[in-house]
This record gives sequence, structure tokens and C-alpha cells, in this order.
Amino acid sequence: MSVRRIMGAETEFGVLAPGNLSANPTVLSAQVVSTYDSLFHAELQAHSTAEWGYSSESPLSDSRGTEIPEKDAHVTQLTHQANVLTSEQIAAEALQDSGLYAERLNWDAVTMNSILPNGARLYVDHAHPEYSSPEVASPMDAVKWDAAGDWIAAQVVQRSADSPVLETINLYKNNTDSKGQSYGSHENYQMSRDTDFDDVIQGLLPFFATRIIMTGAGRVGIGTKGETAGFQISQRADFFEREVGLETTIRRPLINTRDEPHADSERFRRLHVITGDANLSHVSNLLKFGTTSLVLALIEKGVAPHIVLADPVHAMHTVSHDLTLSEKIALSGGGEATALQIQREYLEAAEEYFSGVDEETDQVISLWNEVLDALETNLFSLANRLDWVAKYSLMRQYVAQGIGWDNPKLAALDIQYSDIRPQKGLYFKLVELGRMQTLFSPEEIADAARHAPENTRAYLRGEFIKRWPEELISVNWDTVVARNQLQTEVHRLTMDNPSAFTAEQTRQVLNSPTAVEVIESLNNVQKEK
Repeated sequence: MSVRRIMGAETEFGVLAPGNLSANPTVLSAQVVSTYDSLFHAELQAHSTAEWGYSSESPLSDSRGTEIPEKDAHVTQLTHQANVLTSEQIAAEALQDSGLYAERLNWDAVTMNSILPNGARLYVDHAHPEYSSPEVASPMDAVKWDAAGDWIAAQVVQRSADSPVLETINLYKNNTDSKGQSYGSHENYQMSRDTDFDDVIQGLLPFFATRIIMTGAGRVGIGTKGETAGFQISQRADFFEREVGLETTIRRPLINTRDEPHADSERFRRLHVITGDANLSHVSNLLKFGTTSLVLALIEKGVAPHIVLADPVHAMHTVSHDLTLSEKIALSGGGEATALQIQREYLEAAEEYFSGVDEETDQVISLWNEVLDALETNLFSLANRLDWVAKYSLMRQYVAQGIGWDNPKLAALDIQYSDIRPQKGLYFKLVELGRMQTLFSPEEIADAARHAPENTRAYLRGEFIKRWPEELISVNWDTVVARNQLQTEVHRLTMDNPSAFTAEQTRQVLNSPTAVEVIESLNNVQKEK
């Protein structure tokens, strides 16, 4: 056991048309997906009409052994159904919102779902464009391929700004808008199916309630609508209402119970984490993925700290609002502890059981230790590493000049921090000035936007998209369906192990001239096993 495991990120970007503030966000999101879809297919000099395959999605299955009937589910939970908006409906919405520009677009070519050459998925998730990163095998790779999504978003914004036809749009990597609505930045971690889910809940509740001291993105305003003036650590914290549940957009729980493994369901569980903030800082993101992976390893090993909070939801709100990091959290059965103390218990357990396992694990443990020490003794020394501290440090300069926390200027700066345009976003300005540490160069991030990780099944998915886009019928996380253009027979490849179908395992068979021959060869190999 180590920090390494299959994991990935999902980012819903805030979307806005500066010249048309009432524009339909679903229409704008469709523009985002279609724009990037056309960009990368132009590079490939070929176009794919492959649809996203929903056959293996089961968003109403609960890890506690139940399943919600579709008639009882909220519409936002029905992610196993294709987006019902047609190109004609999108065009009608666009025309109503935006006038002439809508008439000049080829709305028959609108793409709501795109599978990218780096193995990721870019699609319209209700009112937001969402980038779902490819599966990766380590926290460092999770950071890199998540940052690739930010690069992709910036390319779309630039293309829209340069186009005489497209609506000019901005995208923001944040979690809440001025109307008090919250959208997600989710994480996914592969776990063993053998681990009792009650142990997962018990081990994660205290951890999720307190890890925001390292991973929060910072937010101006207290309360879901920012109704109280002030600054808090997390953008998402105020939007959580209960401890455990299946929903992600209503009655949000700290522990999401969706049982949708996208893999062999007898061997694997995919833990869907919805408590995280959208991080631009590479260090914040590494801590998010790295420490969570280690805590899951502690839970799987049966050695996670036994901490029970009296009220985990209230604790998360309290931690987010406490900029001194000194507030005591009530423990079940009596006693109190600070967020720092709780995080140290998890850190000490990780040090005891996993120190020396491998270099990547030691890197995360060392960073975890260093950041907790700095949070306790010298908070603003972390302004070059953690999102919330960087943002808080900037805001304090204005407050020191007499600007109140309720001043709209601070709310505008909050939004500007998350602007994904390198020439506009405050985060990117800090990077440019050398005031924010990064773990990857712009060139490495751009490369991750074009190429899939080679040590997971995402590699094969990306190669199918790049080499044979015309043959593909549908693609999803664990399935590829293709057909020779001169034949009617359909060929299906099931990839039920995310750690398989890597570059090393498939490079030779990829010399085949068609996708169908690749699928047949790999299916034969699986039969022989």
C-alpha cells in the first residue's frame, strides 16, 4: 500500500458571456465543448462521431446496497441518460439569447460530449462545461492531468475571443457564483471492493471535515449566498448539509455513496468525492489527492485513526470559517480537537505505516508535515503554495487600506483569481511573478492535454481517438465500440481493469491498421487469460 492508486478529477467550470450576462449557460457550455472538439479534430485531420456510452453508468446505485428508483431520483442524478437537448433546441436557445451570432453557427455540428485524445471527457453537465480527467495512477499525475483541463479551458476562451462567429465567453475554475449556486470539483479513487463501506464513512468524515485547511480555495462571503461579510477557507463547505447520501447537487453529503465503479464491480469500488474545492495551486491539488489516497490506504489496512466528530457537517462549516485554525471541534462522547490536531493524527498514522514505501509516498507525507507545521506557526509562508492562503493574503492588503469584506471589489477579485485566462487570472499572475510554486511547466501541462497517461487504460482510449476516430461508434471509461466503415458488424472491447491496457501492454497491437483489428486482438488475449 502506498499513495499510488487509480484516481481522477472532475471539474465543472463556471461559464459566463461578458457581453450577454443573461445567456443560457447550457448553450454556452455546448459552445465550449464543440469549440474544443473542433480544435483537436482539426489537429488530427479527422473527425469522430463517436457517442459517449452510458451502458456502464449506474448513478442510482448506493454503496450501502440499495438503489433509488428513477421516478424518485432528482433530475441531476440521472447522469446515465444522454443529454436530452437536441441541436435544434440548442440553436433556438442561442438565437433567443444572443441574436445574430446563433444564425451563423452550424448547430447541427454541436457537440454535447467529446472524448479527448488525452483520454479525458469534455461534456455539458447541465449548466456547466465539465472536464473529467483521464484515469491516472498517482497524485502527481492527477495534478498534471487536472491542470491539462485548465489549459484546454483557456484554449476555448481564446478561440471564442478570436472568432467573429462565436459568443465571447469566460471560464472560471471556482465553485460558486454570485447567485449562491455551487458546482462541483469532484475526485475519484479506486478502492478494493472488500473494504466495508461503513469503515470508509467512519474514516473519512473527520478527514473531509478538516482537510480544507490545506485544500480550500478561499472565498469572500460566509453562507451559501455570501450573506455575511468575511472570508473563509473553503468555497464548498457551506453547501454541505448532511453526513452521508447519494445526491451531489441537493442535500449534499460529506460522503457520497454512488456505487458506479466503471470497472469490475466484484473487485473494485470507485469512491466519488464531492467535498473538494476547485484548486488551481498544484501544491493544494497534490495535498488533496495525495493525503486522501493515504487515508484510504489506512482505511483499507484497518489502521485509520478512530476519531468520531459530534457533528461532522457543523465541524466542516466551523473549520472553514475559522481563519485562526484554533477553533475546537466537539468530539462524540466528549472532548475537543482542532482541525490541525485531527489532521496530525491522520498524518502520524500515515508516517507509521507508509513511510519508506516509495518516493512518491514519502513526498506527500513530507509535504503534509511541512504544511501542517506552517499552518500552525507561519500561515502566510504558505501564500506561495496554498490557494486559500494566497487569496487571503491578497485580500488582506485591500482590507488594510480600509476596504470592507462586503465591498464588491473583493468579490470581483475572488472571481478574478479563478479566471483561467493566463493573461487575466490572478492565480496565473502570481505564477508569472514567481509568487506561486508550480510542479509542472506550461509545456508539460500542454503535452498532458494532448496525450494520455501511459500507465492506465486511458492510453488506449486516447489512441483509439487519435488513430481511428471514424471507426468509433461509442466510447466510455470501460468500453470501446467500433465498426469497420465497410461492414455492419459491431466490435466491443471491455476494459474492466483501469490499470490494464497500458502503453506497454498495447503498443505492439496498435500497429494494426484498424480499430476493429485492435479490438479483436485484445479480446483474444483476454480470452486466453
